[in-house]
Amino acid sequence: MVAVHATWQAPLLIYKIEHLVTTPALPTGSSATRAMLARSVPAVFCGVMKAGTVATFRRAFSRLMNPNYLDFEQPIAELQAKIEELRLVGNDSKINISEEIARLEEKSLKQTEHIFSDLTAWQVCQLSRHPDRPYTLDYIDAVFIEFDELHGDRAFADDDALVGGVARFEDRPVMIIGHQKGRTVKEKVRRNFGMPRPEGYRKALRLMEMAERFRMPIFTFIDTPGAYPGINAEERGQSEAIARNLAVMSRLKTPIISTVIGEGGSGGALAIGVCDELMMLEYSTYTTISPEGCASILWKSAEKAPEAAEAMGVYARQLKERGLVDTIIDEPLGGAHRNPTVMAQNLREALNQSLSHLEGLSTEALLERRFKRLMSYGAMS
Repeated sequence: MVAVHATWQAPLLIYKIEHLVTTPALPTGSSATRAMLARSVPAVFCGVMKAGTVATFRRAFSRLMNPNYLDFEQPIAELQAKIEELRLVGNDSKINISEEIARLEEKSLKQTEHIFSDLTAWQVCQLSRHPDRPYTLDYIDAVFIEFDELHGDRAFADDDALVGGVARFEDRPVMIIGHQKGRTVKEKVRRNFGMPRPEGYRKALRLMEMAERFRMPIFTFIDTPGAYPGINAEERGQSEAIARNLAVMSRLKTPIISTVIGEGGSGGALAIGVCDELMMLEYSTYTTISPEGCASILWKSAEKAPEAAEAMGVYARQLKERGLVDTIIDEPLGGAHRNPTVMAQNLREALNQSLSHLEGLSTEALLERRFKRLMSYGAMS
């Protein structure tokens, strides 16, 4: 619900927005939210609020309509809030304000283009962690058909932080493996925030060996802060599970295509990232340690994370320049979460192109190419 309390100070109505909380019963940005807000705050639409109060309300309103704008996106959020205000006015009056809305939309587009034309490494890190960003299961639904999820490592347990199964892609049977984060609090806990335990990596290994037996290409989708560092995970052999995956993936006799769709954190990402082709979404990251962790070690303060991110070279363009990434997949303006349909189409085209190329290689040529690719990591000219 949204709590908006009013006090009269004649002749002006001053609204004190004390807190804005959305609930599942009233989704953020829904028509119900907008309608209720219009009923609760009529002064916004009849222009009787003080300028400073209107500005304060607008900032709160922009967070209500989309609470997941990042700090550096606030100019965009405020423009979108103005547009929503005008749309509400247009619904309740006979005044045609379509021209003003079109002008603001054009301004918002230009502002977005300006901001996203020169992002820092830290801003890309923030985008890679965006809570609205599509996850592995979202891409599976949009890009593949007939997905049949497989569970368990056949040794200890299933791990919901890492999903996998058989699907069809462009009329081919394929194996899909990927990290999966959660949306709701309950799901985040169940998925362990996308941090797999040893049984997750052993499940991935089981599925990869199955794919090799049935001559199915393997697609892996990387999106994790890292492998789970808990005591129980260490007791069950976290490092051994990761190391075994690295060794086995390096010699699997089937094409492997890995795509970083969000965060690519350390060994937790690399454990399903040994591949023939490594692709990264434009605003994804691939690191040996988080910028905050690096800053805490070098500067004894996580506040230095922006400087650490720049020095580490964490995002796609920097990594491609160093020969660590093969392909960068363009994201829609504003990031994958702003237009998941376009993002899925871009991903489908990139996967199809890469797979068509790899399928033309013999097994011997595929393994030789993979070996040379791995040996080139860290080479300095």
